[in-house]
Amino acid sequence: MKSYDRLIFELSVPGRTGVSLPASTSKKHKLAALGSLLRNTAPALPEVSELDVVRHYTNLSQKNFGVETGFYPLGSCTMKYNPKINEEIAGMPAFAGLHPLQPASQVQGALRVYHELQAILSELSGLSEFSLNPFAGAHGELAGLMIIKAFLEDRGEFKRTKIIVPDSAHGTNPASAALCGFEIVEIPSTAEGFVDLDQLKAVLADDIAGMMLTNPNTLGIFDKNILEITKLVHGAGGLMYYDGANLNAILGQCRPGDLGFDVMHINLHKTFSTPHGGGGPGSGPVGVRKGLERFLPNPQVKKDGGAYYVEKGADAIGSVSGFFGNFKVWLKAYCYCLTLGKEHLKDVGRFATINANYVRVALQDDFVMPIRGFAMHECVFDGLVDQSTGVTTLDVAKRLLDYGFHAPTIYFPLLFHQSIMIEPTETESKQTLDDFIAVMKKVAAEAKTEPDTLKTAPRTTPVTRIDEVYAAKKMILTYQDYIAESGR
Repeated sequence: MKSYDRLIFELSVPGRTGVSLPASTSKKHKLAALGSLLRNTAPALPEVSELDVVRHYTNLSQKNFGVETGFYPLGSCTMKYNPKINEEIAGMPAFAGLHPLQPASQVQGALRVYHELQAILSELSGLSEFSLNPFAGAHGELAGLMIIKAFLEDRGEFKRTKIIVPDSAHGTNPASAALCGFEIVEIPSTAEGFVDLDQLKAVLADDIAGMMLTNPNTLGIFDKNILEITKLVHGAGGLMYYDGANLNAILGQCRPGDLGFDVMHINLHKTFSTPHGGGGPGSGPVGVRKGLERFLPNPQVKKDGGAYYVEKGADAIGSVSGFFGNFKVWLKAYCYCLTLGKEHLKDVGRFATINANYVRVALQDDFVMPIRGFAMHECVFDGLVDQSTGVTTLDVAKRLLDYGFHAPTIYFPLLFHQSIMIEPTETESKQTLDDFIAVMKKVAAEAKTEPDTLKTAPRTTPVTRIDEVYAAKKMILTYQDYIAESGR
């Protein structure tokens, strides 16, 4: 084992140091005032040189997998490449050094970005106005549902307490609705993956506040009955909420507002150029149709002539975040939109759909396709066609790591027992897709001839196959835990 393959604590040698700190200038009486909070012993930190530290963390970074190191086809998560120029602009001191408490007169540029980005999102979505304040997609969902609730209560319709959610919805949909105080009414999908119109009609009543819908849905299918669905819900007095998690599929091709949606959120960290995954950062702007703008959360950015100002609306649902949300995330989204321009944003949905269907058709003889027909931005398989050797979706996913590909989303959507959900996004080349398809076919062949290879994969990664149930129950979070577990 090379020295830099060891943990940083294992490299520790007493007396070795990589820093030079000045002597403490704290007065003894000030330290004594800390009482029991004052340490009696030095912290157990590794004693290593600067070079050891650099090699250790550089080596760790090379063991990580990301969009910049290989194909990352997570279905539903839209793990696409994000242009580096957007990162550079967001890191410019003129932006990075801003403070949210500065007066509007000193941050006119930032307020302009906010105002113009919400206008761009409004145009792309067919809605009237957006707030960029929510921190994430689910946060935007909650804000949108609060707007629906405020609108209905403003009309005196307090009996509307139920939200319809299809069984193909993202898990955040029912969670957000429940958190907002709504009762969830789930309706099933048809065998083709569409909303069951008969089931929808059966639940529509004067207690329905609205319906949450992702279109294309979690199966990657655009619901051909979408105009009928929105008409039915509106006819019953409810509002339509669009989950924008899959906006990547239709960007530049059609607009949720034109389909009859009243409120929506957009995941800027998926569709509009911010690295996604690892828990953040995120941004989930919430948009509304004409007539609902006054309910958008505070603070709100307005324009008067050539100047931008901030105000708090009297009918707003209140504040949902600290100040204006994740400024740098929507700054990168703004740069992304300006870079592509009106003439190229329309290509996003087109190329994402072409790539997904290319993969779908290429793999349909090796992996079960539970729903036949044209897909949008992602395609869903239900495990291997030949499952005689007992190889599971998990085994396939683990084996892909040996070939340098991150696994797709597995066991989701929950509608199928062995789900494999692949979203190639619009940024991947045909060459990359061909390489991925070839490996998927090779893995399918291995499942027949050498199933044990898959059942014990991965074999070439720094960490090989683990007992995932045990790992979840016995997490090793500290070096002391590692020593105790390994017996060293």
